[in-house]
Amino acid sequence: MKEKTLEIKIHDLINKHAISLSELSRLSDIEVAGLSELANGKRQRIQINHLIRIAEAMNIDDIGEIIQLKNIE
Repeated sequence: MKEKTLEIKIHDLINKHAISLSELSRLSDIEVAGLSELANGKRQRIQINHLIRIAEAMNIDDIGEIIQLKNIE
């Protein structure tokens, strides 16, 4: 069985919605540094409330727009 990892698609979101990481930070009330760590895969743990705040800030109903399960190669 292949190992899997979660990808947080912050870069895709900010590009799709034409906003900056700072603007997403303001809208979601999550520090820029925390969003940057999520976006760059630097966090080992993901807080569910951060995902919820991002979804609410971006008016997203499908969590698949924010996270994706990927195979590790």
